[in-house]
Amino acid sequence: MRSKDLKRSAVFLAALFLLLLWAAAPMAAKEAKYVFLLIGDGMGIPQRIAAEQYAGKTLAMNILPAQGITSTHAADRFITGSAASATAMASGQKTNIGLVGMDPQLRSVKTLAEMAKEKGMKVGIVSSVSIDHATPAAFYAHVPKRGQYYDIDVALASSGFDYFGGGGLKDPANQRDNSKNFQGNALELAKKNGFTVVSDKEDFMALDCSAGKVLASNAWLQNSGALPYDMDARPEDVTLAEFARKGIELLDNDQGFFLMVEGGKIDWACHANDGKASIQDTLAFDQVVAAALDFYEQHPDETLIVVTGDHECGGLTLGFAGTKYATNFEVLSKQSISFRKFTNEILADFKDKGEQATFAAMKPLITKYFGLKFDAAPGDPLGLKSHEAVKIMQAFERSLSGEAEKSSDPETYLLYGGYDPLAVTLTHILNQKAGMAWTSYKHTGVPVTTSAQGVTAEAFNGSYDNTDIALKIMEAMGLDATVRYTAQTEEKAVVAQE
Repeated sequence: MRSKDLKRSAVFLAALFLLLLWAAAPMAAKEAKYVFLLIGDGMGIPQRIAAEQYAGKTLAMNILPAQGITSTHAADRFITGSAASATAMASGQKTNIGLVGMDPQLRSVKTLAEMAKEKGMKVGIVSSVSIDHATPAAFYAHVPKRGQYYDIDVALASSGFDYFGGGGLKDPANQRDNSKNFQGNALELAKKNGFTVVSDKEDFMALDCSAGKVLASNAWLQNSGALPYDMDARPEDVTLAEFARKGIELLDNDQGFFLMVEGGKIDWACHANDGKASIQDTLAFDQVVAAALDFYEQHPDETLIVVTGDHECGGLTLGFAGTKYATNFEVLSKQSISFRKFTNEILADFKDKGEQATFAAMKPLITKYFGLKFDAAPGDPLGLKSHEAVKIMQAFERSLSGEAEKSSDPETYLLYGGYDPLAVTLTHILNQKAGMAWTSYKHTGVPVTTSAQGVTAEAFNGSYDNTDIALKIMEAMGLDATVRYTAQTEEKAVVAQE
């Protein structure tokens, strides 16, 4: 009897031991089947907080459960550029300023998007700037100069990706860069390779999965092949969030997808120190995050959302010496158009008035479009002080003189940054009244916030480099992060540079 009891005890203990071993063993991590990498170009910490303060509510990106801090430096410069930063986030490898999809030795690096496509997933690339700009290009092109737009356009047409949406192509006919690798018009090449090309909003919204591969852009490209600033958009324009939502609809399939969306005009607004345009485009970008979260709610165990910035731009500070501790973001609501629309349309038309184009005639337009008042009642937050009115008048005179503002002139560059003097002066003064100020017309080296939700989202807590964003996503997707390079050789890369 005792022998049987001992045997039973031994069996029980053995089973218990195996059960404990099984419980202690690491569970196989579930791979992310649907991956969103959402990049706010130029969107540092102050840009996110300024948009939140203006909106009076928490942004979707700021409530994601994982929140980390990310360094952004390039391989050859502390303050990065979009090409180097996007390449790092696309491939997990540092590179030099201006290189797209290549390492410093000019070897073509394998990108997240390319690896996802090889795995059988669908791939989409969306941007509010031209779709061949540095950030989107870093996911599908491999060129030593970010300005090789024709070569980038050909790479897009030949990529085999499933969806491109947002801005247009800058040099599809090879008229700008005179590439030696001419293969015909890139738009025609895209059509030949099976892309449905659309720019009309009605046609775009009607697209469904029967369209196959899609290359979609907005009909009105405000400047440099980009979507209009969100605050300048018309009802007939396709918004960044609409491009993203259509992308989700077209990409959704049983094999999963990878979708990169860039809010590119946040950066452009910050270069020009236009706080309201930056905030409005940040809020438009946050609508993309909301679209991703809507999809996540349907697939919570299979989706990963990562939101980040490639760098900060403009050296935005939330606090201005003239207002001490005070902020008043409400005054920004009085600006109704971006600096770009004011320069290209309002100011351009005004200059055609000849002798009638006086400062007195400009004053009501300044009040109309920026809310600033020359004869305000005491205590009006939009009332101009005497020294502010003088600055505006001086800038007005420079704008109407037709004198080009050169960045080589240190004095005028600090005042105007190479932008139209009147437009940038108006945004500076309005921003200062809100309690915001700028230190640069370029990028800065401060870290950015990275946020995440979904499969392996906890990996995005803490502090890490922008190359780690790609490596963490690769791990979440079950991709081999040791595969570094494409089949393109160094020799081919050097030839492309010549």
